Amino acid sequence: MQLTRIGNGELTVDIAALGAEMQSIQTRDGRHWLWHGDASYWTGRSPILFPMVGKAPNDTVTIEGERYQMSQHGFARRSNFTLVVEESDRCIYRLEASEASRALYPFDFRLDVEHRVHGRSVSVTAEVTNRDHRPMPFGIGFHPAFAWPLPGAAGQPHRIALDNQSDPALHRLSGGLVVPEQLPSPFDHGLLTLDHSLFRDDAMIFPQGAGAGLRYGPETGPALRFSWENLPNFAIWSKPGAGFVCLEPWRGTAAEVGGSDDLSERPYAETLGPGALGRYRFTAEVIG
Repeated sequence: MQLTRIGNGELTVDIAALGAEMQSIQTRDGRHWLWHGDASYWTGRSPILFPMVGKAPNDTVTIEGERYQMSQHGFARRSNFTLVVEESDRCIYRLEASEASRALYPFDFRLDVEHRVHGRSVSVTAEVTNRDHRPMPFGIGFHPAFAWPLPGAAGQPHRIALDNQSDPALHRLSGGLVVPEQLPSPFDHGLLTLDHSLFRDDAMIFPQGAGAGLRYGPETGPALRFSWENLPNFAIWSKPGAGFVCLEPWRGTAAEVGGSDDLSERPYAETLGPGALGRYRFTAEVIG
């Protein structure tokens, strides 16, 4: 596997060409903050979701009246990116439209994914460019899996504290599709204590109201500050018993149960006009 390593005096980050996926976040004391990809639970670590977030009915989407096969979370995470910038503290991997991608998604696009370290933070920025002559619908999201428990915090309850102290309405999945019915929020004034039982019914989806930042970790001790930009939807996912929790900011969600299979009509879908560029980012800062 082709890897690029970036770092500074505080953090070292490895990124794979496959999927432009971050593979590790390590502090200078040797602690690892990202999930290690144990195949007995889930091999992912921090996939990029494009040009679709979540599932489509029967793994099929309609685009301009034509039907295309599209597996969960799109094809970018299984695509080989090209390294176009490599510096000590940042790198950029690029995916461009090809004959293979047009068979799945008939647009001329460019997807640049930048990883950058600064202090004790790593930022991941995705830039999507529509190089086509027509409007281009898509969804995009991040899916980083952080260690649970965090290093040095075994045996301590871990919490997610939303910066906006809100209690966003919960939605669940059925067959991978979003159930439109709103459920009571698991948050209490923006606080959620994590428990593996929360994920017996798959991910927790918060289409609105989660804000743009949070703190993850025990009440005291090591933690992560996590924030995101231009990504209005949020999800939290794990597998019961696994040593990770995914904090997932998205623009666009899975299709709804009983909803349209048209990519442009998916909830919160993004559409860029010809020549337009969209930028989406998350930042994770290590505390302690």
